[in-house]
Amino acid sequence: ASDVYKRQINAEYGESTPSGKIVRVTGVHTPAENSPARSIFGKTVTVFIRGTNEMMLEEAKRSFDDALCVIRSIVKKRALIAGGAAPEVEIAIKLGKYSRQHAEGYQTFCMRSYADAFEVVPYTLAENAGLQPINIVTELRNCHAQGNVNFGVNVRRGCATDMVAEKVVQPLLVSVSAVKLATECVMMILKIDDVIPTRN
Repeated sequence: ASDVYKRQINAEYGESTPSGKIVRVTGVHTPAENSPARSIFGKTVTVFIRGTNEMMLEEAKRSFDDALCVIRSIVKKRALIAGGAAPEVEIAIKLGKYSRQHAEGYQTFCMRSYADAFEVVPYTLAENAGLQPINIVTELRNCHAQGNVNFGVNVRRGCATDMVAEKVVQPLLVSVSAVKLATECVMMILKIDDVIPTRN
């Protein structure tokens, strides 16, 4: 860096931060193509968030962290799927069909319950959007039964539409991780044989 300096933020500049200081770095040039430092050179970005109160700052920070997590998920596993709970509805239908055709005994009930659990996602999404969840889930079932696997909850139009056409997508890793963690949690709970209460 050719120009590194510290500037104290005070009443003179009309700005303030909790720490009272910012560090500004300028004049960083990209190394030449044949330079050994080129391979390890990275771009650094500093985001300076300002808000009227602490709550707005925390909300902005949370939104920024969520965006970074989405980018990280896409970089880690470069795959996108339709959003709007379209994958969950398709999994519920496929599992329900498999349980009726191939499962036997108590496995049938387990698979049906597992499939029903996936329908909680579109139900909750529609409910949070102020829509009729039962009607939306029923419409999604019909759409997916007709082969429209990318149809999900469109909260803007209040109906089921093609999420890929609406450009509503999400990282595959997010859905896969959620299903794995939820399944592992249920399996752990089912392994509990008994609960022994303790007294203080």
